[in-house]
Amino acid sequence: MAVTVRSVHFRSQTRVLHHRDPTAMRSRIYDDTSVFGGCEDVEFLDHSRSLVSAMATGEYVMVISEVTLFELEKAPVPVRAHLERIPESLIEVLSLDAEAEALAAEYIRDGAVGKNQRADALHIAIATVARVDVLVSWNFKHIVNLRRIHAFNAVNLKQGYPVLEIRNPREVIGDE
Repeated sequence: MAVTVRSVHFRSQTRVLHHRDPTAMRSRIYDDTSVFGGCEDVEFLDHSRSLVSAMATGEYVMVISEVTLFELEKAPVPVRAHLERIPESLIEVLSLDAEAEALAAEYIRDGAVGKNQRADALHIAIATVARVDVLVSWNFKHIVNLRRIHAFNAVNLKQGYPVLEIRNPREVIGDE
């Protein structure tokens, strides 16, 4: 059974809706919405599809959030279909909570991103609070950008969080 994009409940107090095996040593990779969009973009489709396929086979734990699901509701059907092909048991869905919202507000306050990029700040904050191994994105303007990565992580350290690894799918999958 695949995750249904329509089942979004914001402000839920449940952090993880789908539990992963705590003994598994697979990397937890947070996918922002651009990874799914990349599956339908000529420039990014090879690496996006390779990463999503690796997650579908359980090589990595796919981590997404309510923000991702909300954004995917507005995406074209072929983009949403890439998530819907992943077995629900292999997806960890994170809730948007007050802690992540407060951290996202700090990113904006410190200038890591502008107030118009609140969704990007939320992706970073949710992934940080959940302590994922890496966040992947094709958003080079607001996320996968060295200056912004340093700014996000400066806020993380000031707020007592660890550094968040931020990469694009090509860096995670490689050029095999």
